[in-house]
Amino acid sequence: MLTPVDVQIIGSEVALRWSDGRETYFPSGRLRAASPSAETQGERDILGQRHGGHERRDFPGVTVTGWERVGNYALRFDFSDGHRTGLYSYEYLLQLADQM
Repeated sequence: MLTPVDVQIIGSEVALRWSDGRETYFPSGRLRAASPSAETQGERDILGQRHGGHERRDFPGVTVTGWERVGNYALRFDFSDGHRTGLYSYEYLLQLADQM
């Protein structure tokens, strides 16, 4: 499994260097829009219906102000708009990088 070996906040981007040497860069606003939190994505009930969440995909001016490693599988970011509940698994971050 690939893991980030270096995480840097550079201006309005987050830069990750992975264990295979690859580097990925995420604009803070896009990273915020892709938050895997229930606040952003909503939650599904046992019938598969989504409850909550929002479709907002643009967060101009929002920056990452901090981050922390969660176990051996995810990063949690602090955003300037107060959001800090989404856990970005390493696998999810790699998928996001492929989409950007």
